[in-house]
Amino acid sequence: QVQLVESGGGLVQAGGSLRLSCAASGLTLTSYTMAWFRQAPGNERVFVAGINWSASRTEYTDSVKGRFTVSRDDAKNTVFLQMNSLEAEDTAVYYCAAAVPSLARVQKTRDEYVYWGQGKQVTVSS
Repeated sequence: QVQLVESGGGLVQAGGSLRLSCAASGLTLTSYTMAWFRQAPGNERVFVAGINWSASRTEYTDSVKGRFTVSRDDAKNTVFLQMNSLEAEDTAVYYCAAAVPSLARVQKTRDEYVYWGQGKQVTVSS
C-alpha cells in the first residue's frame, strides 16, 4: 500500500522560510517522478515543483523559481520542498504526489499523478 505523508507546514511571516517533507512508503522514489502541487481556496490544484525519477531534472512553476527548491533523500525515501522568501500568494494546501515516469521529464499535469498525500497547510501572513 502506497502512502505519502507530508509534514512541515504551518504559519510564517512574509519573507520567511519553511521546509515541507514527504515521506513515501510502498514505493521507491527512484522509480517515480515526485512533485509538489498546491491548492489555494477557490482555485484548482496546480503544479509547483517536481523532480524526475533519476534526480537529473527539476522543474518549477515560474512564480516560485529562485525561491523554492525540490530535493530528495533516497536513503530516507523522502522528498523535500524548501520554500524561501515566502509571499502571501504562496498560502495554500500543499500536496506531495507521485507519477509513473515518462522518459526523463517532470510531468506537470495533475492527471498524470497516481498517488497523493493528504496535504499540508502553509499560511504566509503579510
